Amino acid sequence: MSVGRIIEGPGCVEEGAAWLAAREPRFAAALVKTGALPLRRKPEGFAELLSAIVSQQVSTASAAAIWARMEAAGLVSPGPVARAGEEGLRAVGLSRQKIRYALALAESGLNFDALSDLPDESVIARLVALPGIGRWTAEIYAMFSLGRADVFAPGDLALQEAARVLFNLPERPGERQLRIMAQDWSPWRAVAARLLWSYYRVVKQREGVR
Repeated sequence: MSVGRIIEGPGCVEEGAAWLAAREPRFAAALVKTGALPLRRKPEGFAELLSAIVSQQVSTASAAAIWARMEAAGLVSPGPVARAGEEGLRAVGLSRQKIRYALALAESGLNFDALSDLPDESVIARLVALPGIGRWTAEIYAMFSLGRADVFAPGDLALQEAARVLFNLPERPGERQLRIMAQDWSPWRAVAARLLWSYYRVVKQREGVR
């Protein structure tokens, strides 16, 4: 398998949004409310994957506050994180579990450059093999840092809730149900995620992703 489409700039997001709007009327209606979708591209590498770990199972505000403390303390690269140890990471607000994950990542020797050459599922498999990196974290990294256009994160609660409202579902879809729904949005599932996060912000008046 080869690497698929990469979202490199706003034009790619616009192209994907137009495709989704033409395919699904509810996406077209949502775009009227959200306006232009954000690019949401982030750098590749250790810091962004660690940031995704920090964001696991906490509010966007809490994650941003912890990450700001980590940046201020210089704990955004493998060496400093490893040297900080449990005590140093606890001081910036990481839980015991996330301390273990951060140290494991710092000591993993993961070749981030090599991920760029792997197809989507191989990227995700490589990442979830590391302690503390589940499929959600791997998918977020693939979408935002690697720019993969057809990756989705159906385990994300904000995406689930946005889909519930937009598609008028009786209850919030679970990860499996939303993954099946998202098959219809290929090859632009990462743009569908951006659209749903933007729609979540409109209907809930708060951010669903950092």
